[in-house]
Formats: sequence, structure tokens, C-alpha cells
Amino acid sequence: MSLRADAAALHPELVALRRDLHRKPEVGLDLPRTQETVLGALDGLGLEISLGRSLSSVTAVLRGGGGPGGTVLLRGDMDALPVTEASGEEFSSRIEGAMHACGHDLHTAGLVGAARLLAAQRDRLTGDVVFMFQPGEEGWNGAGYMLEEGVLTAAGREVDAAYGLHVSSSQFARGTFTCRPGPLMAASDAVKVRVAGAGGHGSAPERSRDPIPAACEMVSTLQTRMTRGLGAFEPAVLTVGSFHAGTKRNIIPDDAVFEATVRSFDPEVRERIRAEVIRVCEGIAMAHGVEVEISYEAEYPVTVNHDDGHEFVVDTVREVFGEERFSLLPTPMTGSEDFSRVLAKVPGAFVFLGAAKGDDPATAPDNHSPRAAFDDAILADGAALLAELASRRLALLAA
Repeated sequence: MSLRADAAALHPELVALRRDLHRKPEVGLDLPRTQETVLGALDGLGLEISLGRSLSSVTAVLRGGGGPGGTVLLRGDMDALPVTEASGEEFSSRIEGAMHACGHDLHTAGLVGAARLLAAQRDRLTGDVVFMFQPGEEGWNGAGYMLEEGVLTAAGREVDAAYGLHVSSSQFARGTFTCRPGPLMAASDAVKVRVAGAGGHGSAPERSRDPIPAACEMVSTLQTRMTRGLGAFEPAVLTVGSFHAGTKRNIIPDDAVFEATVRSFDPEVRERIRAEVIRVCEGIAMAHGVEVEISYEAEYPVTVNHDDGHEFVVDTVREVFGEERFSLLPTPMTGSEDFSRVLAKVPGAFVFLGAAKGDDPATAPDNHSPRAAFDDAILADGAALLAELASRRLALLAA
């Protein structure tokens, strides 16, 4: 049987695993229940397993029996988001304030599926496979910690190639694989601004130094500067997603705090935005007579698909699933991904798989929405693609 046919036979088990993970999501780097579930799903496959020291990661090495070839890494992230689920799924999250709203439950189940498929064919594998089950993708630097703990040398030598897959609850037709060469996803930076004034009575603002108007002006001006300080062909996004100030309508607070995410694709543009954010906030603070503290933290680099890695994914999809199952992404996406840290060190590629429920992905709720819903009918094909990428790349490395 082919890997795709074997994956189809595994499909019911993968769906059950995915839904079990979905019911009990965990956020961040410490995922004890998820780690235990993954270990149970891998039990009996004859893998060399190591656990993370600073996070609940699982690294599993499959030794191929077909000769001393190379090493390929496959990655699946495991963490959920701090979102209260409103998808209406009968297997919805049982944990208040936590939800697999980005499809990482499918990634985990799919990577387990790939491990089972490849373990069943280990005698034909011309090298080793490292399965990277990663916590803390959603802003927690999970990939960075796993790199520090040696995931790229888990097999005893450096990984030769790495591949990852991400499902989407919208945008792409269900079952369609999508990627592009070069920049695929944006770099991300985190901005936190605290405006410190002097509180007082809301009826006498002249006796205080109100931080709220200053903070509001900073937010508005930063949006304007993104369109006036950057060229039309220098794509970047700045979004303020959090703004907190005050306790009651007639009390001027001592401070106001807002946080923003910045996405960009070019290192020079990234640095210009950082300098502009600082300049704008400091200038407005001075004009209002308030103080300002600015934290500007670089998070993830640009996710870059290596040209040969992208072409390898495209050829594999077309050969295994058919020409109609691949769609070229015309422009990069402004979302960010910490698999970028792996691809910065190892040749490979990252690919999307459409998992929208319903017939119109254009109107489906996006990843991270409390209403995001993923069709787990795509699980077997996701697992099969990961397994095929590993098997075929090992064969090329051994040639």
C-alpha cells in the first residue's frame, strides 16, 4: 500500500486523537496533558523519545533501516490560544478561556500520523526522521527553546532538511495545499507602551496630567505613520490589539498602557518601523507633558521557504495528490510563525493546508477566531504529505 492509502486507514484514529486534544487545550510552554497524550499515541512505535527540560516538548527519533542516509525533521506545534470557544463543535473545549483556535490539534494529530506511517516502513527508510512536537508557538518562543535544547541534533547529527504544515480554517479551499518560494510569512515584533501621567478628578483635568489623550494620539499617529513613513512597496502592518486605562468614568488614571504587533518582511523596514514607533511616542509624550516607557521586542523572523524546498513540496503534492490539489500563494502572508527559526538554520519549507468547514472559505471564520472550525477530514492527507516529504527527501539524500 502507498503512504496515502495507509494514512486513509489511520484516519479514524487520527480524528479521535485530534478531538481528544481539542477538548482539553493547554496554552503556552507547559502542556502536561497534551504531552502525556502524545506520548501515549507514540507508544509502541520504537522511537527514541526525549522530553524538554524547560518546556513540555516531545522529540522522537525514528531510525531508518535502509542505510546510513541523512536526517529529516517534521514539526507539529501543540499549544492552544487563550480564547473561549464559540465554534459550536460537539467536541468543543472543556477548558474555559482556552481553545485550539489555530488548528494545532490537527498539527499534532497529523504528526502522530506521520510517525505511525513512517514507523511501519522503517526498513525502507534510508535515514532518520526527527518528529518535533512543539509547545509555545503562539508567542512563547517554543521553537527557540527546542533549538537551544538540541532538537536539530536529536538524531546524533545535524538535520539535513525540515518541513512543517499549517492548517487554515479560511482563505484556502478545503484539501488544497498552498505555499510559495522565498518569504512566506512576516517577521513579528511586540510593542508595549506605558504612558505615565498624574491622575485626578475627571471634572478638573487641568489639575492632572491625563495619560489617555496622549496614548490615544500615539495610537492614531502610529497608524498614520505606517502609510506615510513607508513606501507603497514596503509591506508592513502595525495593529494595536490591547489598550487599558482607568477604573471609572470620572477618575483620570495615573497611566495608560497599549500593546501592538508589528509585521514586516524586510530587515531595513523592520528597523525603520522600530525607530519611528519610538520617535512618535516620545514626541507625543513630550507635547502632552507626560512620561512614556516603550518596550520594543523582536519576536519571530521572516518565514522563508528555500527555493528547492518549495519545489520539492510542490512536486510531491502534485505527484501524490494530483495537480489540482496545489495552489501557489501569490504573495506572502502577514501572519508570523516560529518555524521560521528552524528554516533559518535548515533548508526546507512550510506549507498550508485548507481545512475550512463549509463551501466558502472566503467567509469562514479565520484562525484565532472563537468561531474558527477545522474540518478534520483533511487529517489523513496532512499526515501522508509529511510522511512522503520525509521518505522522499531521505531517498534523495542517500542517492
